[in-house]
Amino acid sequence: MKRHVVVIAGPSGSGKNAVIEALLQRFKKCSLLVNATTRTPREGEREGEDYYFQSESAFKNGIENGCILEYRYVPSLGTYYGTYKPDLEERIARGDIVLAHKDIVGARYLKEHYNAITIFLLPESIESLERRIRARNPGMSKMELDERMKMVRSEVDKDAPQYDYRVVNADGRLEKTVEEVVAILKKEGYNLD
Repeated sequence: MKRHVVVIAGPSGSGKNAVIEALLQRFKKCSLLVNATTRTPREGEREGEDYYFQSESAFKNGIENGCILEYRYVPSLGTYYGTYKPDLEERIARGDIVLAHKDIVGARYLKEHYNAITIFLLPESIESLERRIRARNPGMSKMELDERMKMVRSEVDKDAPQYDYRVVNADGRLEKTVEEVVAILKKEGYNLD
């Protein structure tokens, strides 16, 4: 079976967005999966590019009729996020290599149903990741930082071992990380050219 879907995951601050962006710039065949959400668009976000913005009832209908393949609910935000099947299927039909940023639930689903390879980006250390998170959000409260770091430790300890590959994205080594991801994709039979 030809492979079309790649999950790139990792804790907040691990560099997954930077790796995905580098792959999108380098390979015309790569495109980013656009998910559905019930949250309202932020300034500058565009329908069908950042997310498919839906009402909660439309999202729940999507779950029932199979348009939302897998989803998660974030109680603290009162928001649903999910894999939007029409977007995924359209990208696959075009022959794209679809890059998906997913948590472990989405990664498992896409691996099982779309033969995806799953890659988890790890920091060189928890301390270096904490520095990155602090630098990105200097006004973050100690309580919020502690909560984030608890989540990071859980993802690294419990989720990371369930991915096909784990790649360390060390500070200042983004290009090396991207090269490692490209090597994995080529080894796994993805046609990047």
